[in-house]
Amino acid sequence: MSGEDHEPMEREDEMGRGGDVRLVVPAAPEYLRLVRLTAAGLASRLGFTFDEVEDLRIAVDELCFHLLGDVDENGDGQVGEARTMDLTYSAAADSITITGRTGASGAVPEPSELSEQILDALVDEHEVGSDGGMVMFRLKKQRES
Repeated sequence: MSGEDHEPMEREDEMGRGGDVRLVVPAAPEYLRLVRLTAAGLASRLGFTFDEVEDLRIAVDELCFHLLGDVDENGDGQVGEARTMDLTYSAAADSITITGRTGASGAVPEPSELSEQILDALVDEHEVGSDGGMVMFRLKKQRES
C-alpha cells in the first residue's frame, strides 16, 4: 500500500516535466467542448493563470473550428464522410503546444484576418497548413508567470 501513497506525487512530477496527451474526437463542432476542456485542464495543472487558460481555450477553439471548415461540404447540415480530429497536447515546464490534424477535401482556406488577429493576441505561436490530404495546425502558449 505504501506505493499507492506516492502515485499522485509521481503524476505531479511528470506533469511538471512535461508530457503528451492525445485526444481523438469526431470532426464535428459539438466535440470542440472536449478539445477546449482538455486544453484548459492541462493548462490549469501546469499553473497557468485563469486569463492564460481562457486565452488557450479560445485559441484552440478558433483553430479547430477552422479545421472543421469543410466538414459540411454540401451545405445541407449533413456530414459527408466520417472524419476524426487528432490532437496532441504537449506540456513543457512553462508552455503548452497543441497540434491538430484532420482529413481535408479540397484546398485549405486561409484563416480570416479577424482569426489571425485573435490568435496573435492569444498565443505566442500559431500556424495552419496542409500535407497529403491532411489539414494541420499548431499553436503554442507560453506561461507568463
